[in-house]
Amino acid sequence: MEPWNSSDFILMGILNDSRFPELLCATFTALYMLALTSNSLLLLVITMDTRLHVPMYLLLGQLSLMDLLFTSVVTPKALVDFLRGENTISFAGCAFQMFLALTVGSAEDLLLAFMAYDRYVAICHPLNYMVLMRPKICLSLVATSWVLACLNALGHTLYTMHFPFCKSKNISHLLCEIPPLLKLACADTSRYELLLYVTGVVFLLLPLSVIVASYTVILFTVLQMPSNEGRKKVFITCSSHLIVVGMFYGAATFMYVLPSSLHSPKQDNIISVFYTIVTPSLNPLIYSLRNKEVMGALRRVLVKYILQHR
Repeated sequence: MEPWNSSDFILMGILNDSRFPELLCATFTALYMLALTSNSLLLLVITMDTRLHVPMYLLLGQLSLMDLLFTSVVTPKALVDFLRGENTISFAGCAFQMFLALTVGSAEDLLLAFMAYDRYVAICHPLNYMVLMRPKICLSLVATSWVLACLNALGHTLYTMHFPFCKSKNISHLLCEIPPLLKLACADTSRYELLLYVTGVVFLLLPLSVIVASYTVILFTVLQMPSNEGRKKVFITCSSHLIVVGMFYGAATFMYVLPSSLHSPKQDNIISVFYTIVTPSLNPLIYSLRNKEVMGALRRVLVKYILQHR
């Protein structure tokens, strides 16, 4: 087949491959609205309440921003395409979506590790917290997440889209991602797949190792606490955090680290839903909206708004 580039792709997402697409569409819409509302509300509260202008909530605010951007890059287009019955995406649009998704996804990979480090310092070294997590260091961690993620995404997007595509225009996936696109390339991609594996280890398995190590030390520290109530509170918080971390890293590792021969396009479609739609809707509920300080700040912001508009 003759290679072609600069043409339209067709996204054959999970909505097109479902037995109950209308029900799935309604579920995705509800999850997206939940993610949009909860993450926006959390960002608003953290921005407006000065009591939350501390490192922990700065990182949580960045997580909400990343989740908001990540799900907005994917979900609205998937829903609109399904409702219109048209699943095309231009070559440039595909590259742009890939770049945005890789940037935000990679930044979140790193940020979750920094958040685990923040909890480690807060619980294991509370007296040195304001020194080890002073504003300058916290802002540097956030900037590092975005800069490294952007450079990683730019390199991968440019290299992936330089391949000649000739096998098909149908991308068997929810969005434009590297693994399903490489299956359409009519060139040898084995070396690049090895590079992709190395990058996956750096951006997924290394941060995950930091998270596991941080929470392991936290666990041993908590077991030595004299207060049963204090232990219970930390256990509940850490376990809920680890559930979301497991969902996000597990799904992303499945896509980018495991060899493509070990998973099918249908499995990839299902897995991609977890880190693009499900996790962004759960993060605010698990990380923040169950937090008493956040809920207190939310009440103060709402009271202030009501009083100003009477």
